[in-house]
Parts: sequence; C-alpha cells; structure tokens
Amino acid sequence: MQRIRLRYTKRGRLRFTSHRDFQRAFERALRRAEVPMAYSAGFTPHPKVSYANAAPTGTGSEAEYLEIQLTEVRDPETLRGLLDESMPSGLDIIDAVEARTSGLADRLQASVWEIRLDRVAPAEAERAVAAFLEAETVEVERRTKNGMRTFDARAAVARLEAVAGRGDRPGDDGCAILRLVVRHLTPAVRPDDVLSGLRATADLAPPVPAAVTRLAQGLLDEESGTVTDPLAPDREAVQAAPPTAAELTAAMAAPEGSA
Repeated sequence: MQRIRLRYTKRGRLRFTSHRDFQRAFERALRRAEVPMAYSAGFTPHPKVSYANAAPTGTGSEAEYLEIQLTEVRDPETLRGLLDESMPSGLDIIDAVEARTSGLADRLQASVWEIRLDRVAPAEAERAVAAFLEAETVEVERRTKNGMRTFDARAAVARLEAVAGRGDRPGDDGCAILRLVVRHLTPAVRPDDVLSGLRATADLAPPVPAAVTRLAQGLLDEESGTVTDPLAPDREAVQAAPPTAAELTAAMAAPEGSA
C-alpha cells in the first residue's frame, strides 16, 4: 500500500557493525515500533526491506539508504521518529519520505567520502593527491572471494583534494583530511582502494589507520563534481501530487487536533 524511503547513519563505534548486524537491529526496530510491514510469500516470510549500496564495515556514514513496504499508510516523519527511538544510538534514522518515484538505487551514482589521516602533514597529502590525479591509471589490488583482483582506482575518482585538519588531542600537530567523490562503478572502488593508489603513486603510507566517513551519496553532476540528494525527487513528487485515497482515509481517521 505504501513505500517509505529512509536515510540512516553509522556513527562512532557503530561504524564497525556489518551490514548483517544492521539488518538484524533494523528488523527488531520494526517490531518494537509496530510498523505494519508487508512480508514476502513462502515458507519463511521476510519483511519487505530493500537496502541500497551499504558502506563497508569499519567506515562511518551519514548517508545510508533503504526502502520499506507497508500494508497501511503511515506519516513518514512519525514513522521515522518511532524507528529512530527503537535503534541503538549511532544507527540513527535521520530522514524519511514516501516513495513516489522509481529507481532509488539508480540514483546512487556516486559517494562523497572524508578520509582522516592522523599524523600525516597536509603538504605530504597534497603532494600525493597531485600525483594521483596526474596519473592516467592507478592500478591497485584487492582480495575478493575469487582471489586477488587488479583494477583501476583512478577512473572512479571524480574529485579529490587534501585539506588541513585539527588534531583530536591538545598538542597534536594536526592531520590531513582527504575529501573525494567516487563514482559507483563495477568493480566498486572503495576509499581503501584510493589509499592504496596514493601509496602506489606517491608512497603515502599513514602511520595509523585512516578514519573513513561517507558524507553523502546520490546523483553525480559530472561538470561540478557534486552529489545531490537522492530523496529530493520523492519530496518534489509528494508536494506536487494530490493526496491519495489511502492518505485521505488515514487523515479522516486521525484524532482531532493531530498532525
């Protein structure tokens, strides 16, 4: 009867949760919040939840997306609040919109990433970035379930820059922060692949593990290298379209004075 698209985060220590860990936590939240979920048919019915392009385990994210299918109409913002209260802190449901368009996964064309390199001087990072961008191809290796695979990390990078960041503790000399826009290609190029490319082209080897956060994902503007909100078309469609019969029924059934 209704499809809702949600944006959620992976913050702090919860960045180490796997995608399967999140699925279990989210399905428990659906039950706690008494969401009227639609279920698949068969001997082992599952709630109809579609996940899109989950971030790798160990990376933080401000822009993960999923879609749920309901058997009854619900207000998206009210539903978002109920689900957020039922999730662990750090796995936060921060946005919700009714799905009025098709192809959410098709709109996730690129991601904006931030990579914090502690104990790396900004000038050293800038030198490595320049070398990476000047290269026509940057071949890196990654172990997959089918063994080692070699691919070009440079082709996926639409933008890459290095800026100075502050240290986490008093007395720290600061750090370098990489900001990059990566196209979603096949095979997928991840932030650690870009770090491998920086090591290959400029011998940049951070002394401590990098802290990686996805800031956004969505449609890529090739000219400007920016990424736009993938839920914007649904918001525009909701504003432009008249209410459906189910929405009118739900509004008439709501208690007087409620939103």
